[in-house]
Amino acid sequence: MANESKQTEKSRAAAAKAAMPKRALDWTLRVWRPAGTLVAVGLALLVTWHVVNGKHGVSVWQQKRAEDLQLRKSIQDLEQENARLRQHVERLKSDPDAIEHEAREKLHYAKPGEVIYKLPSVAQTQAQPASAK
Repeated sequence: MANESKQTEKSRAAAAKAAMPKRALDWTLRVWRPAGTLVAVGLALLVTWHVVNGKHGVSVWQQKRAEDLQLRKSIQDLEQENARLRQHVERLKSDPDAIEHEAREKLHYAKPGEVIYKLPSVAQTQAQPASAK
């Protein structure tokens, strides 16, 4: 009987040793699969955040796009202003009436015998009654 009990204990110990790796494997599968899934989801969220808000992300791209549109409009306005000024310069080079108009308006020149009267501007006439109150 002592032999039988020793063998029974040995077989139980061997069965426990064999069951230990199976339990460890079961525990590993139960814990590591969800943990791996959580890590994968966390990494996916981190990459998504970086794509949207990162140094070269979508939000920065949208800001640069708006800035580009604004600069294009500014360039177009400046090109139109340049064309208008070129046209004005060409008129001043060739049109005597334009030269005379410019001399009278900007330089306050007058023909012999003319008298120039300078009237106050509209802004000054509106400002005077406001200050009198």
